[in-house]
Amino acid sequence: MNLAEKLGTFSEHWAPRTVAEFNDLHVKVVRVHGEYIWHDHPDTDEVFLVLSGRLRIDLEHGAPVELAPGELFVVPRGRRHRPVAEEECELVLIEPAGVPNTGDAGTASPEVWV
Repeated sequence: MNLAEKLGTFSEHWAPRTVAEFNDLHVKVVRVHGEYIWHDHPDTDEVFLVLSGRLRIDLEHGAPVELAPGELFVVPRGRRHRPVAEEECELVLIEPAGVPNTGDAGTASPEVWV
């Protein structure tokens, strides 16, 4: 699978697209720019892998994490966090199928496969 091709199918920010599934986990690609909302995932960890650009993950009660292309960070379950990208950044997210990206089904982006 070519992730750049998948990312080329959309331009919206903060709207993850699912590209694969394995062991009840979804692999998603997403374009981000600006600040996302503070949120957590009470029952699951969340993996961020930067493909291009730079991402800062602000952590409640901790120092922010800065990620460059090729770098990965796992936000532990229940940890409040806020992703921030000063310029457009492309990411891979890995999380269990059905987990809302905001931690709240009422405010989450709908699941879309590409």
